Amino acid sequence: MSNGREQRAPSVRYEPDANPPAAVVLGCGLQLVVLGISSIILIPTIVIRVAGGTEAYLHWAVFSAVAVSGISTALQAVRLGRVGAGYVLFMGPAGAYIGVCVSALSEGGPALLATLVVASSLVPIVISMRLALFRRLLTPTIVGTVNMLVPATVLPVVFSRLADLPDEAALTTPLTAVATVMVISAISLRAGTTLRLWAPLAGVVAGSAIGGSLGLYDLDLVAEAPWIGLPQGDWPGLGLDLGPAFVELLPAFVFVALIGAIQTISGAVAIQRVSWRRPRAVDYRAVEGAVTADGIGKLLSGLTAIMPTQTIAVSVPTVELTGVAARRVGIAAGGVLIALAFLPKVVALILAIPSPVVVAYLTVVLAMSFVRGMTEVVQGGIDHRKALICGVAFWVGVGCQNDLLFPGLLAELAGGLLQNGITAGGIVAILMTLFLEATAPRRSRIEAELDFSVLPRIREFLGTFGSRGGWGQDMIDRLDAASEETLLTLIGQDQDGEKRERRRLLLTARKEAGGAVLEFVAASGEENLQNRIGLLADAPDDVPVEREVSLRLLRHIASSVRHQQFHDLDIVTVHVEVPERRHASR
Repeated sequence: MSNGREQRAPSVRYEPDANPPAAVVLGCGLQLVVLGISSIILIPTIVIRVAGGTEAYLHWAVFSAVAVSGISTALQAVRLGRVGAGYVLFMGPAGAYIGVCVSALSEGGPALLATLVVASSLVPIVISMRLALFRRLLTPTIVGTVNMLVPATVLPVVFSRLADLPDEAALTTPLTAVATVMVISAISLRAGTTLRLWAPLAGVVAGSAIGGSLGLYDLDLVAEAPWIGLPQGDWPGLGLDLGPAFVELLPAFVFVALIGAIQTISGAVAIQRVSWRRPRAVDYRAVEGAVTADGIGKLLSGLTAIMPTQTIAVSVPTVELTGVAARRVGIAAGGVLIALAFLPKVVALILAIPSPVVVAYLTVVLAMSFVRGMTEVVQGGIDHRKALICGVAFWVGVGCQNDLLFPGLLAELAGGLLQNGITAGGIVAILMTLFLEATAPRRSRIEAELDFSVLPRIREFLGTFGSRGGWGQDMIDRLDAASEETLLTLIGQDQDGEKRERRRLLLTARKEAGGAVLEFVAASGEENLQNRIGLLADAPDDVPVEREVSLRLLRHIASSVRHQQFHDLDIVTVHVEVPERRHASR
């Protein structure tokens, strides 16, 4: 079995902490902008035109959407304290908000929209402060399913753009799209690592050149746009009238913000999976930072009276294509967006890219996002429970997105909120997971100080738990060994660093098919046990490392170890299988 270095080294050239050449940083940042600028501009335009907004407000909204998206994207990459993921996460207006934003603008105009967005921005901020409480929803099954639903939801809308082209473009459209896909694929599959960095941008340039020669590039749009300009409209203001319309629409905004937070969590987990050469455990402190930045982005959107931003599913596949995960790319992309807000001609230059080129580009990157979601679901093995949750949630989401499941009912229910595939599928996955948690065997628990002196109490606790579960002494001894090694390693983290206050430990134990699950909850440490156990797989067994004696034992005793690190908690989940009975030979 190949180790983590062999799996990732060929694909990841620049990790998040790396400092690539300026040309690489700017080029990759521009690729993200080219990929995301259409939705940043088109989604607010669609919402405002459908709701009957004024041209002045439309100009203001487009300007603000580009600027706020740039600020939020840079904030995600920088990671200031507990704000930001420290990874490349592109931000922009989300399609899931189209329905509720149209309703808000129709009912009370930009002022009501601003108030609702500001109020709902508190949802991700509160979640980020207590993300550990939502850890049951951070399972690979839910995260992977949501990541699979993103391309399944977006691609039908993307493909529909090809139907809007005139009949005379019937031949030029497929030629342009195929040329774009072929250039991106050929460079990505066969070129060296340096040239592969430019595969997406090369595909867009080649496709645009071919489309332009066939008359698909809108030069008039570029010619009419000024070089430098400010929005014609003024700030619409923030409404303070919390009347019936606000009360009626607030639950819908809160719910969509909750789904958006889960999508941000999924994106923050996925970007970590593709940003390092060696597989790493997910750092949930970075996830907390991503959700906080998501909330701040929504707050800025509300204060500027525009529809809210959140993570857009282009970062992960773009990083996979280019191999550049340096956070400087996120900062560069954010800076480019902020500059573009004041450069209408450059924005027009990007918007004039032929639709077949954009569709081909999105098809490639979103296809990779779908595969990434599948990988997330099956990592660590898949049983019938995971398969059922993922399969049902995914196809319910696809059915709702394409108006195949009770379209009349869903159009009226919650303002049509469930017609969005990500929302509908995400809810199904969450509900099925919560049902599984609610019907799981009762947990036994013990609370004590995180100290060597509690080992006798833990042994007694596990002995009672094992006897109640009907297991023999072999299983009880295995549970005892696993808990002891986990406890010793957690205590060893405290001894390595500065003197910390006494920490409390909560240990829960429950039965599971084929074994038991032990969950250790304590205050945060500095190291990730899951990473350290993974690194031991590559280290020779005769290396004399004192602390790693416990880790080596834990690695052989437990079937799996999952370490979730939050800003305020360490949660170590250890799966212990029932030892196989040895039959005496006859």
